[in-house]
Amino acid sequence: MSEVVYEETATMIAAGELQSFVPFGREHCRNHPNAFNLQLRELQPASELWSSDGAAGLVGSLQEVSLQEREREWWQLRKGCTGVKEEEVMFEEELYAAGNVVVWSQGSRTQASSVYKAFTVDSPVQQALWCNFAVLQNNNDEEVEQTICIVQSSCINVHTVTGKDFISPLPFQVSNVWATKFGLLLERKISANDTQLNPPGEPLPMVFSMLHPLDEIAPLVSKPSSQFDSSTVHYMSDSTMKIVFTCCQPSILVSYDTVQGTHTVWALRKVTHDECSTVLRYPTEPVGKPLGLMASNFLTSHLRNISRLDSPGGSGTELKSCALSSPKHYNVLRSNPNRAVTSSPGAHSRVHSPNISNMAALSRAHSPGMAAPSFSGASRFNTSFHSPSSRGHHGLLSSPNSTVNETVLPPEMEPIVPDLCVEQLWTETVAAGCHREMSSQASKVFITSDLCENRYLCFLVESHQQLRCVKFIESNESSQLIFPSVTTISAKDAAPLQNIDAMLVLEACGSLVLYTGITRVSKVFVPGLLSPSFSLSNQRPQISTPVESVSTPANGVNRHIQRLSEDFMPSPVSEPKGLNNKHHEASFFEDHIFQQATPCIHGLRDPVCNRVTLELGGGAMLRISVPEVATSELVQKCLQAIRFILPKDAAMKVLVKWYNIYNAPGGSSAHAEWSLFVTCFMTLMGYNTERLAWTRHLHFEVPLSPVIAAKKARHSAQGSEEDWDYLLASRYHRQIISQPVCASVESSDIVATEMGDLSSASSPGSSLKLESSAPLFPHIPALFYVLHLLYQELQLDELHRAKASSLVCVLQQLARDLQLEEYVDLYWRDYPSVMSGFSKCCSIDHAVIEQMQRPSFLLSKPPCVFSWLSSCLRGDENTPFPYLPAICQRTRLLVLSYALYIFGDDKATSSSESKYLFKLSAGQKSCASEPYLRRQSSVKVRFSSASLAEQLVVWLASQGFTLKDLESVPFGVALPIREAIYRCREQPCSDWSEEVCLLIGRQDLTKQAHKMTLAKSKASVSSGLSLEPPVATEPDEEEDGMSDIIQEVTGLIWSQDLRIQEVRRLLRSSGPVRVSVVQLPEVSDHEYIEEKENKLLQLCQRTMALPVGRGLFTLFSYHPVLTEPLPVPKLNLTGRAPPRNTMVDLNSGNIDVPPNMTSWPSFHNGVAAGLKIAPASQVDSAWIAYNKPKSPELANEYAGFLMALGLNGHLTKLATLNIHDYLTKGHEMTSVGLLLGVSSAKLGTMDMSTTRLLSIHIPALLPPTSTELDVPHNVQVAAVIGVGLVYQGTGHRHNAEVLLSEIGRPPGPEMEYCTDRESYSLAAGLALGMVCLGHGSNLIGMTDLNVPEQLYQYMVGGHRRAQAGANRERHKSPSYQIKEGDTINVDVTCPGATLALAMIYLKTNNRSIADWLKPPDTWFLLDFIKPEFLLLRTLARCIIMWDEILPNSEWVKSNIPQIMRGNFDASEDINMETMAKCDVFLSQAEDYITAGACMALGLRFAGSANSDAFDCLYEFARTFMKMMPFAGTAAVSASLQQMGYYNLQTCLSMILLAMSMVMAGTGNLKVLQLCRFFHKRTGGEMNYGFHMAHHMALGLLFLGGGRYTISTSNSAIAALLCALYPHFPAHSTDNRYHLQALRHLVVLAAEPRLLVPVDVDSLKPCYALLEVSYKETKWYNETTVELMAPTLLPELHLLKQVKVKGPRYWELTLDLSKETHHLKSILSQDGVLYVKLRAGQLPYKDDPQGWKSLLTTAVNHRSSGVTAFKPETISTFTSNPALISFADFFCKTSEGMKHRKDTHMFSAMLYECVTQECPEMLPTYIAIEQAVSALQRGDLQQTFPLWQLRLVVDLWDSRMLRGPANSHNTLLKSEFLPVMKNAVDVALDGWLKDSSSVLRSYMWNQVLSKDAQSIMLACFLVYRSVPCFRSTQLKSCSSFGDLLSCSSQLEIPLRDLLRLAPVLLGSGSPSLLGFPLQAFSS
Repeated sequence: MSEVVYEETATMIAAGELQSFVPFGREHCRNHPNAFNLQLRELQPASELWSSDGAAGLVGSLQEVSLQEREREWWQLRKGCTGVKEEEVMFEEELYAAGNVVVWSQGSRTQASSVYKAFTVDSPVQQALWCNFAVLQNNNDEEVEQTICIVQSSCINVHTVTGKDFISPLPFQVSNVWATKFGLLLERKISANDTQLNPPGEPLPMVFSMLHPLDEIAPLVSKPSSQFDSSTVHYMSDSTMKIVFTCCQPSILVSYDTVQGTHTVWALRKVTHDECSTVLRYPTEPVGKPLGLMASNFLTSHLRNISRLDSPGGSGTELKSCALSSPKHYNVLRSNPNRAVTSSPGAHSRVHSPNISNMAALSRAHSPGMAAPSFSGASRFNTSFHSPSSRGHHGLLSSPNSTVNETVLPPEMEPIVPDLCVEQLWTETVAAGCHREMSSQASKVFITSDLCENRYLCFLVESHQQLRCVKFIESNESSQLIFPSVTTISAKDAAPLQNIDAMLVLEACGSLVLYTGITRVSKVFVPGLLSPSFSLSNQRPQISTPVESVSTPANGVNRHIQRLSEDFMPSPVSEPKGLNNKHHEASFFEDHIFQQATPCIHGLRDPVCNRVTLELGGGAMLRISVPEVATSELVQKCLQAIRFILPKDAAMKVLVKWYNIYNAPGGSSAHAEWSLFVTCFMTLMGYNTERLAWTRHLHFEVPLSPVIAAKKARHSAQGSEEDWDYLLASRYHRQIISQPVCASVESSDIVATEMGDLSSASSPGSSLKLESSAPLFPHIPALFYVLHLLYQELQLDELHRAKASSLVCVLQQLARDLQLEEYVDLYWRDYPSVMSGFSKCCSIDHAVIEQMQRPSFLLSKPPCVFSWLSSCLRGDENTPFPYLPAICQRTRLLVLSYALYIFGDDKATSSSESKYLFKLSAGQKSCASEPYLRRQSSVKVRFSSASLAEQLVVWLASQGFTLKDLESVPFGVALPIREAIYRCREQPCSDWSEEVCLLIGRQDLTKQAHKMTLAKSKASVSSGLSLEPPVATEPDEEEDGMSDIIQEVTGLIWSQDLRIQEVRRLLRSSGPVRVSVVQLPEVSDHEYIEEKENKLLQLCQRTMALPVGRGLFTLFSYHPVLTEPLPVPKLNLTGRAPPRNTMVDLNSGNIDVPPNMTSWPSFHNGVAAGLKIAPASQVDSAWIAYNKPKSPELANEYAGFLMALGLNGHLTKLATLNIHDYLTKGHEMTSVGLLLGVSSAKLGTMDMSTTRLLSIHIPALLPPTSTELDVPHNVQVAAVIGVGLVYQGTGHRHNAEVLLSEIGRPPGPEMEYCTDRESYSLAAGLALGMVCLGHGSNLIGMTDLNVPEQLYQYMVGGHRRAQAGANRERHKSPSYQIKEGDTINVDVTCPGATLALAMIYLKTNNRSIADWLKPPDTWFLLDFIKPEFLLLRTLARCIIMWDEILPNSEWVKSNIPQIMRGNFDASEDINMETMAKCDVFLSQAEDYITAGACMALGLRFAGSANSDAFDCLYEFARTFMKMMPFAGTAAVSASLQQMGYYNLQTCLSMILLAMSMVMAGTGNLKVLQLCRFFHKRTGGEMNYGFHMAHHMALGLLFLGGGRYTISTSNSAIAALLCALYPHFPAHSTDNRYHLQALRHLVVLAAEPRLLVPVDVDSLKPCYALLEVSYKETKWYNETTVELMAPTLLPELHLLKQVKVKGPRYWELTLDLSKETHHLKSILSQDGVLYVKLRAGQLPYKDDPQGWKSLLTTAVNHRSSGVTAFKPETISTFTSNPALISFADFFCKTSEGMKHRKDTHMFSAMLYECVTQECPEMLPTYIAIEQAVSALQRGDLQQTFPLWQLRLVVDLWDSRMLRGPANSHNTLLKSEFLPVMKNAVDVALDGWLKDSSSVLRSYMWNQVLSKDAQSIMLACFLVYRSVPCFRSTQLKSCSSFGDLLSCSSQLEIPLRDLLRLAPVLLGSGSPSLLGFPLQAFSS
């Protein structure tokens, strides 16, 4: 064993933050009303309970209880990981278990602990633990579900953070449960007789895994290491192996072998396919029994679970039923040796919990006790199950005398597949012979890492007081771990401190020692606990946090730790034993004992981050925190860099040394940390810091020798008056006062200026030498270079730049001593004022200079990031820039950004990174496992041919770069990135991720992307937008069921009028109607009452038809509250008669009211209410059942509600049990609603369970011998349609065959199938059409059925074919009532067959089939066809020839056969009397054909709002309206009149519906007027059906409140044909020709297509201009239209792109040619499209014409823009709060601000930013202006601002050089930059004129005098990019030509060279060759 590597002697650090520790759960449990408390309360009378002494008695008894139960309590702590992001809040979580209670609490340093969740279970908690389960999502991503698992003896309760809970029964007793990366591991408890019973070769698996509480428990497979035999993969069945530790990262477990006495480390992973098959095969083991057979038999019997019993919606209690073991293994489970094993290995019995999916299980569970699902933990299994039972296997059953029939069930031999596998990685080696006494099981195992990132697996063997640390390394294919070495440390206890990479070790002597890895750091001194080795001198350790006074019943002493005062004397009492609970008066005594007894630390527990609990003698606990390695960010970064470059052992020495110095007791305060670090660091390098002037003055307060800091007590925390005076008198204060305010003040500048004066004080004679024996001396050059790179990194961050000036002091010293002149020059240029004070050099002996390792990467030319970026902007070639991986992230990011964006190298961020970056690798970091410290984001980088700007932005976002980071990048460096962002902002991609949109500042896109990610993760109800329906105030408004329409949106769509209110009035069925009948004089009162009631009856026909329309109007507009039932408006059938408003009621008995009149209307009312529920709502099974009404008369409404839930997709959540309940009630309506609902929800899925459900209700689908069920006719119709829906478009052969024969089902004997045959035949036809929807002639495998011919025969008649197959028996005997003979009854079969043909050949343009459907062209044949059937045929023919439908009246008329044309012209005045009967018939036929064609036109252009189609249909409607009065004239005989009126009304209704389909969702006024006209017609022939048609039309017109419209997909057309079948019911109970419930299927054709722009700032809907491009089709070319949104979009498959147009809003393009998914998801979530108003613009609502925008003021003449701009008005043009405040404070000229120049300047900047749409440029403008004015005043302290100006100018030049074409993309557009540039030139040229001699002496490398010139000189050199060159190159230059030839090597831009030439060539005047210099300044 290798010994401890390196030990620092005689050091000690102080622990902080002492607190007495009591688990919070213990406190909480006292007040918890658990079972014990409840018993007490039952025993005491109530009066006593509430009296004061009663309460005291209760508390007393509780304390006794807790004393008895104390030994069973248990807790663990962990770092908080729920809630807030980790960086922000650090807190601890505690899980406490005692008795039956588990308490999960959270608390942090700043916040008291509080209960997060508390759980009480039925039996004592054996174990509680946190565990994360991975749940597979639909898209194969794993989502981690955080849970808490509570283990009881019989089951595990799993509670997730999101609120789900599960109960997993345990099939065996568990000894231990472990959390792993994948889920839980369960260790089986070994019973005493396991070993005797198991025949050899049949060991049972010991370890099982559970990957999710709903999954089966599967055995674990193990794979030993490959030395012996790699193929042996077997179950973990070794009972000698105990798990002692599991870990998630890396995924390993540690086990202990009780026989061998060794620990083994295993890797835990998912099992591979091969391993699965190996284990599950049947290899014959040497010991006679096939293992596979055994295992599978045992496992299936033992663990097989029945399928999951989901509770609705995942909440509630989810039960797993568990099958009990096979008889063969009863004994194993039952530990009962008396049972003889008789059965064959295969047979086993299963006892089920009731489970819906397996109904048979209910009958199989013998005992009622087992069948009832009980939720109470252990009672679910019989108690005997887990205890030795004398009853043998009868323990299974409730009655002892029943026996298990072991042959009931066939053997089920499929084995359980294992999920996880463990692979052996490492085993302890033990010397032979002595292994038994050598080892014992590890009591504690943990993983720790040291400061140099080595990782160790440590296990504490308590019996030997040893801590064994096994180092491990993750190999390249990270699954493998390599274990190179083991180290042993003697220890009594140990605990890892995660976030300081250390562990705390309790040594045998009782002292605490801190180790990092296996390196000892120091002892830990706990103030207040005296460690035995210290004497009681006059030390006063102060406790930073007072320890709360806590009373714990265990040791019963109330203690308060106080400061030790000197006069305490040691006491002979060693330890307080068993003191009672009373308080001592003399608390001094206890304190004294507590302090002086030097309580021994017994152990350590609960380490979290850097805090740990010490267990003291007597049960007290103290929580301490071990201090951090460094708190200042600069020191942390330096340590990181040092650790990166040094070899491991050297790095470890430095870190340990630093840790001890920094954390010495009574040590430094925070602001001295840097000084302390510099001193420590320089000392380790060999400097004598006492002799170096500038370091000597760094010690503000801490005297420090190289060995150890003097331990001095900390200063008192209380302040005094003198402190303040001291501050005022300090040098720091004087310095600040003397400095100009605008210069950036940094403490080190001040320190440095003083140092300059002092440096002469040290004696000049003694030269300072470096100590070459210092540990870091050999590494000085490498360390210098690393710190230099860190310095460059700090320069790139505005927030850290101040620290760079501190670092520069160290760097310049090292550079001087290493004689790196150019580095010193670079530092001087950066900080001239600081550097002028330093001149001291330390000499290094030449003898030892060889010891220094000069690394190859240390170049003589210093890398400077600014000059690199500058030359990149100028387009020069650069050498790769060096960087430290994971430390200099900002450098890497910016260098690569420039390479990508400026050089245009789009591979810079991927393959050619090394061209621009040189990655340093040294010390102990291998490049392979480089941890990225950056926030990695979820953006996937996909580079297409996108522009460079787009690539840059996407790449930056993928690196986790945010706008916040951009603000901290210096303004010059950031400008190109800002420019790229600005370019992308104009035209972003619609599918960029949220992070990218955030970066480019498009909140509209961010919000959209955020919503999309939410929608992917779960169906989100709230769209994050306040599109909430208004709250109705008046009570009468409440009940009409239409208050949920979102008025914000409808108010934008129909802003000019109140049509929505009008629709609500027309569709209102919840109020009484007005019955106005005038009483004529001759009418008696009684007759008058009857007359009123008859009138009311007529009006009620209308009222009853309204709900169908209301359901469409309020479609999907409401999100229900799950705690309240759905409000259903009443169907009010009363009236009020004016003038006295008397009540008129139908129930008075004066007139005959049809029976059951209201049953179907109330069904429709229920549907209408249910259709309000939006598909995205969270609805669960419980809520659906909760809405079930109590009174039976509301059952019809509930039936409708169920159907509606199916139509909006929620019925899939209804549990099968409930569906079964509803159907068994035998309520006809409920069955109809349920069957149609379930089928709609499962549309086109071929779902088997739904098919079974439907088949029971259709005799034709049952086997011929089955008992005949009495299924009501309407239910049969619904079931047939249901089959069509479930199998829609599948072309399912069997169903098609059955439905085909059902169309012509003959009537049977005994009145079977005799009533309402038409509706059944129609339903069968519609269903057949749906099954084969759109298949045309490609019906696979159905050629023998001759479907089209058969349908044609049904349509035109002929001989009935013989029934084939199964149904032959059914139809043997003919009907006794109906004599049809053997011909087909066309009146019954024709409609169904016609529509079936239409749907099968829908849109196929099959002319031969279409010709079958032509109306006959001879008079004779016309006589044989009902006019109504002509309508159907025309409709069918037109939709088959889909592409020929044209939106004009010529096309409509072309459908009328030649023979009829010319007979009838509506425009002529026709004399009705002259018409013969046949003419009437002809006109009817013509009307019906016209109506059919109009209907087809409506379907073809449904939802398109096509104006041609609408005009055409409107014209026909007008024509029919004109004919209406003729049909009613008295001249015609009554019979004719009736025929004519009914037919005309039918045709008119169909045309009205067709118009509504075309204009669906648009709320067209003309259609609304027609609907209103028909609404008022209540008398005469206006029956219930016509009202239903008219109000359906009204509902379609305003579908979903204008948010929905109709689709023309095949599925939608099928739904519309079912719903709008042109035969409407004559009265409210009429279902003869068509089932009324099918009218609601129209919902299946609705799709959301309303796009609502929402302003992202105000979150209010607004207007925005859209540009919609259509794809090219054969009817029109590609066209573009402009629409004002909110608007309904056309069907998406017709569109190419949708674009939000400027100039008001930021442009946004949704490209549909790529994919429509994005737009579809927007439309489905309320259609919300976020848009962002451009600055300087007003929304359309406030400024319809665009005359008030900011730019219009400047239209007339360019100059007036700025001058006319008034800062006060800014708030109307931008919502950016920063800009508004800026205008308020900086741009208004108040009396206080005398200098007008500034305010005007600021106003101009603000105007520029707002109009150019780049408000984020305002800080840049100001920074440039500040830098220039500081330069003009000459008070710059550092040259940093000039570097930035240089970069800005370089970018500007590079953009201008490319020509003006590029200039429109630049950010700085105005004259601002040239003005500023000129100002800088003037200032620097002025200086050059005056002091060219200074410049020359610098160039010729002469010593400069120390004066203020040096700052200006540095500014000049930086801005003019003069390199640091030696005079040799330029000595030879005598002319300007020579200079030019040299300039390419010097890398000086020409512009700057011209400035320098006069100085270099020696002429004094700054003009050259006669040109003034200004000519060259571009």
